[in-house]
Amino acid sequence: MELLGIDIGGTGIKGALVNAETGEMLTERFRIPTPSSRKPDEMAAVIKDIVAHFDYKGPVGCGFPTIIKNGVCMSAGNLHESWVGINVDELLTKETGHEFTVLNDADAAGYASMNYGVGKGKDRLVIMITVGTGLGSGAFFNGKLLPNFELGQIPYKDYKKIEQYAAASAKERDNISYEKWGKRFNKFLKLVETIVAPDLIIVGGGTSKKWKEFNHLITVETEVVKAELMNHAGIIGAAIACLKEQHHGHVNS
Repeated sequence: MELLGIDIGGTGIKGALVNAETGEMLTERFRIPTPSSRKPDEMAAVIKDIVAHFDYKGPVGCGFPTIIKNGVCMSAGNLHESWVGINVDELLTKETGHEFTVLNDADAAGYASMNYGVGKGKDRLVIMITVGTGLGSGAFFNGKLLPNFELGQIPYKDYKKIEQYAAASAKERDNISYEKWGKRFNKFLKLVETIVAPDLIIVGGGTSKKWKEFNHLITVETEVVKAELMNHAGIIGAAIACLKEQHHGHVNS
């Protein structure tokens, strides 16, 4: 069975067709830059273009870079503030004519790892961290998703939220080396370990491609591994979420 997965990021919106049985991407990733306004109408138009590109007829899964509760955007995150309160499921369904299942992007990436990657078969508490424009986090307990674990939103020092200090965008903004940035990321992981005491942390997102540049700086006691699906995980997990969507928009593994 082929499913379309879309991953919305702060800089790009990506889509691909995915094999629901194996989690394998069946097409090249198709990417369009995220509109600079980051407003709902402009972004919905890009998503419509991505769906049209694949000449696809079925339901669509979509990873969204902020808190989604029962299909509704609860926080602007790195997007425009006008997203808050919008039912993203309904907006994208209306715009494209396809039924949409929208979930947090880190939750989607976690789905991919828990179903097809290093998290498969792992019990107890597994935390997925996606490193990109922000710091996304997905939590799974005995394989079941606990939605909207927003650990990147923890206040830290003079920062409103720790993702402003330790996300990939902070590395670029402050023009620092992987050595310096890795120490920041390790501080974030120490907070995660203190607050939720996970059994396994999986690190994904685009920055995980540079794993060898910073993994030696990770000193937490929790086992930390790289997500081998890396920045494709958001697309794969979003597609799979279509199958797991339940009646009231609660997504369970």
